[in-house]
Order: sequence, then C-alpha cells, then structure tokens
Amino acid sequence: MEILSPAGNMAALISAVRSGADAVYLGLKDFSARRNAENFSFAQLSEAVEYCHIRGVKVYVTLNTMIKQSEIQSAVQCAAGAYNRGVDAFIVSDLGLISVLRERLPQAVLHASTQMTVHSPAALKPLKKLGIKRVVLAREMSREEIKEFCAAAADEGIETEVFVHGALCMCVSGQCLLSSVLGGRSGNRGLCAGPCRLEFSAGKSGRYDLSLKDLSLLDYLSELKEFGVSSVKIEGRMKRPEYVAAATAACRGALYGEEDSNLKTALKGVFSRSGFTDGYYTSRLGADMFGIRTKEDVQNSGDTFAFLHSLYKNERQSVAINLSAFIKANENITLFAEDNLGNRVTVTGEIPQAAKSKATDSETVKSALLKLGGTPYYAAEIRTDIEDGLFVSISELNRLRREAIKLLSKKRAALCRAEDAVYKVGSYTAKRCKPKIYARFLSPDRMPADISGIDAVILPCHCDFPALPEDVLKICELPRYITDETLLKNRLTVLRNRGVEAACCQNLASITLALEAGLKVITSIGFNCDSSESIAALKSLGADEVLLSAETNMSEAVRLGGAPKGIFAYGRLPLMLTRNCPVKNVKTCKECGKNGVLRDRKGVLFPVVCSKDYSEVLNCAPVYLGDKREDLLFFDFLVFYFTDEDSAAAREILDKYAEGLPADFPFTRGLYYRNLL
Repeated sequence: MEILSPAGNMAALISAVRSGADAVYLGLKDFSARRNAENFSFAQLSEAVEYCHIRGVKVYVTLNTMIKQSEIQSAVQCAAGAYNRGVDAFIVSDLGLISVLRERLPQAVLHASTQMTVHSPAALKPLKKLGIKRVVLAREMSREEIKEFCAAAADEGIETEVFVHGALCMCVSGQCLLSSVLGGRSGNRGLCAGPCRLEFSAGKSGRYDLSLKDLSLLDYLSELKEFGVSSVKIEGRMKRPEYVAAATAACRGALYGEEDSNLKTALKGVFSRSGFTDGYYTSRLGADMFGIRTKEDVQNSGDTFAFLHSLYKNERQSVAINLSAFIKANENITLFAEDNLGNRVTVTGEIPQAAKSKATDSETVKSALLKLGGTPYYAAEIRTDIEDGLFVSISELNRLRREAIKLLSKKRAALCRAEDAVYKVGSYTAKRCKPKIYARFLSPDRMPADISGIDAVILPCHCDFPALPEDVLKICELPRYITDETLLKNRLTVLRNRGVEAACCQNLASITLALEAGLKVITSIGFNCDSSESIAALKSLGADEVLLSAETNMSEAVRLGGAPKGIFAYGRLPLMLTRNCPVKNVKTCKECGKNGVLRDRKGVLFPVVCSKDYSEVLNCAPVYLGDKREDLLFFDFLVFYFTDEDSAAAREILDKYAEGLPADFPFTRGLYYRNLL
C-alpha cells in the first residue's frame, strides 16, 4: 500500500521522501485546489520529478479545480507541460478537463480527486468510462462503506485512495460554496479562505460549530490494506516540512508495525485542533469531532520542530542496487551497477597493477563499494571477480563507485516524452429562447395549489408526487449523499412506475442509478459545470440536461453549449453539504425539528436543513434574478429552489418572475455578476 504525502514546496517534498513517502502530490501555480500553497513552477517541477524518480518515488500533479471555459486551453497546456516533465499521474476533478485530457494525452494516468465527491459504488461505471485509474474517496465514508467500495472498485479495475491524516473540511469536498458566497474566494477553484474555522454558533455565541478536528486514521492502516486500499493519503500542502515529515514517518511506522509513541506525540504537537478524530471512519459522529486551534496547541508545536527536523536531515537509503566488480590483469577495471527496474550502467577504470605487498581482495572491494551514505542507494548484493596478485587503490574504487551512482541516477531520472496537446476551444453562439420553469419543493405540502407556469416539479425522492397536469414533468431529486444504493434503486423503480420521468442527479453515482431505472437525467449544481466541455462530458455520461455551477459568471454562462443548460435562478444556495449536523452540538433532532440555524460572528442567520443521512447549510438570503429577464432568455430552463418557503410564498415568487418584477425582500444575485477568484 502506497504512502502518499503532500508537497507544497521543494522543502516539504524532500522531507516527505526522506521520511518514507512512496509518492508525493503537488500543485502547479494554477488549477490546484491549494492555490495558496507555494506550489511549483515548471522548472521546479522538473527538479522535483528528477529528485523523486531517482529515489523510486512517484509524483502526482493536482489539476483539481473547477475549470472555466476561458481556462480549458491553458489547463490542457499545463497538463501537457507537466506530462512531458515526467509526472506519474494527474489528480483531476473537472469533467470537461478529464474528457479533453483523455483525448489529447491518452497515455496520461488520471486519478479522480476527492473534489468529485465519490462515495458510492455506482460512481465506478462513469469513472471507468472517463478513463479514471484511481479514485480518492470522500473523507466522510465509514469503514463499512470503504470496504464495500474497495471490493466494487477491484471488480472494475480501479484503484482506491483514502485520506488518513490531516485537516477535515466540514463540507463534503467539491460541494462547498461558503467561501465563494461569503468572500468571493472559491474553494472549488483552490482559493478557500476557510470561513468555517470562524465563529458559527448553533447555540450561544462563541461556538465554532463548523470547525472539525483533524483526521487521523493511523490506527487503521492495516485494516485499510486488508480492504484493498491502494494508497493512504496525508493532507497538508499548506503545512511546514516538519509536519509532512511527522505525518509521513508516523504512517510508515503504523503500516509496517514500527509505531513510535514519541512520534505520535510530536505529530499531535506539530499541528492539531484539540486532538484528532476518527469519527467518520468509526461512525461515531457528534460533538467530539469538533475542535479549534487553541493557544495550547500553538504552544505545544514549538517544542517539536528540532526532533522532527531530524527525521529528514539525512538522505534515506531506500533504493536497492546490485554492484559487480571485475578486476583482471591487463584489463581495465569494470564496475556494473543495476537497479530493480532494469537500469544498468558500466564504468571502467585503470588497469590494475601487480601487488607489491598486499593484493586487493574481495573484502576490500566490497568495503569500498558499500560506502553509499549520502545517496538514496544501498547495496543489496555485491559480486566480485578478482584475479590474485593485483592491486587497486581505494581512491580508484571510490571514484568508480561515485561515477556508477551518478550514471545510474541519471538513467533513473531520464524520460522521453514530447506530447503535443494543443487544444482549440470551440465556440457557441448565445441563442435566445423561452426557458422552462423547474420548481423544486422540499415537500408536496409546500407546493402552491396553482402551479400554472411551472413546466416541471422536483421533489426529493422519498416524497410521493401529488396529481399533476399531464404536461408537467415529474422529477425526483436523488440524495446528495448516498448511503444505501439498494434502497434507492427500489425507490426509483417505484417512482418510475408511478409516472416519474426524470431524476435530478447530484453526483456520479446517482447518474448510474437513474439511468438503470430508465429515468431522464438532469444534473445539479453539485457537478460544478462551467464549460462547454463539462456539459459535453456529462452528456456523454447520460445527462439530458445540465444545471450550470452556481459559481459561473453570467456573461460566460450564456455562451456555453453542448446540451440543454439551466441556471439556479431562485432560492437559498446550499453552501455546505455535511454528514455531521452542526446543530446536534447543542440540540437533539427532536428539539430542532429539522429546521436548525447557525449564527455567524456578525449575527447573520444561516438555515440548516436535514435529510436522513446528511445536512445542508443554506445561504442567509435567496438568489433572485426575476428582474434580469434578458439574461435568463439564454437558458433552456430555470431552477426555482424552494426550501423554507410555504406554498403562498412560492406562488408569489413565481408570479414576480413571470412579471419581471424586482424583489421586495432581502436577496442576493449569487455569484453570477461577481468577479469570483
């Protein structure tokens, strides 16, 4: 099982490799979900790949942000530049970029980022169709869910990767809009400002009910290996080299039964938020999973750095080589060096002299060749073939050894890739049309009696649809987080038999389940679709209609094409999807009644709506675009996302839109007219 460590810069990369990483992941200056890290230029990437490959360590490059239409071409060129510099795989999340890379760089290995919110086995079919070789699982999965997923992934020939240490986001990765909506810095585009670490209280002020402790699954690595997990991953591209070294060494010790209590203590000291949690893995959710960075945590970190620096001060000799020396009369000395990858080099030296006193023997030669300190190599085997009565100086043997190591390292680092991945973005002419109205309600009792002007009704799939006019499309909304595929399959069959024709799909797994049930697929904002390439990719996976990302820019959105597209035109945006309800920190479900609320440090209220297996934190005010009718005429459908509105309020909103009236209540334009970073 691979140990995969973070590298925010070259110093962190070296600390990871010397502490025992089998692979490292890093970002370039653009298109990385940690754009605030130092990250790597192409020149630094070449240095990093050479350093790692000499030492038998793989390098994965993250291109795991939502890609806008205007960025597709640059992202492809960025990937080609990295590929030609020898990276071993790309960690990606944007469906459009994935499809283009599959076409333009067919030999490149693609890993599905945790930003793709993969948590249920039904996602494996579309992942395989996309050409994904490995998937990074959602951090919210339990041990039983991981075990089940790994078994299904093995059947599909897809590797699995699991986060085992580092920061936990409150929101399921890839589904967070909190930073972008509150501060214009998008987590989905690698610039999360971390507002969830600020005060958000489900009760009295001063609480931090969106801040989780850091994850640590070091005690379960052997179990994960038994499940078939291919790689265990450490979070931390924003962290110091000492942190990376501590986490890497602790993982290696835990995996190979060499646990060090001092190292575990140091790991907690170098960075924690009131300790660690394994709550998702062990299904022990609740208040104990929450924590913040305290003054005591900061003070404890200062005592650990000297010890941790010692972990990576020296080169780690981890690459086995075989050496063979031949010393014959009247022939140049010959030394062969070979690694386990089949790389073989030969160096020759002087012609040995006749010994005047003590002849050079096998032990003398072996002793000289064993001096590999300061290199990543160790001698697994040394063979000698020496004629009697000959003398070779120690300095000559040392020179030959150094020259052989130099040539072998050069060979291990050598790579010949020169792929041309020029990509020309297609253009679509914005076309005016009369958009259809898709109205989503939290439950049937919140629907207005008069549904005139509504072309489709969306209800959560656990709801039964009331009688509707024949020309109104019935759309069932699949869960944003799926915990029981069998139960959901059965429910979709029931709904299909009752006249439901389409499904609002919120992740890759739900697309598979909807298609298997014979339903038309309409994708949600959770796919972070912001390019024509992403629209086309979703269409290739079976989507009939695509709802664009809530982070799209209106001027760009109107020019996207490839399939019927829609926009989130009204409603409280779901800012967070979480499996650990923040309101439960202060109230029971009975006390809350599924209608909790969070208060930020400024006193602003954010509703929390719960489903069976997850909760959603909604924005404090709804999006309203009713008086932007000219812009809306370039979309095929508009989604009205009703949550806490009653039937009368829903009807009033629909009427305002129909008449193009401005809002007479607090509202937001969302992110459609903002310069989102």
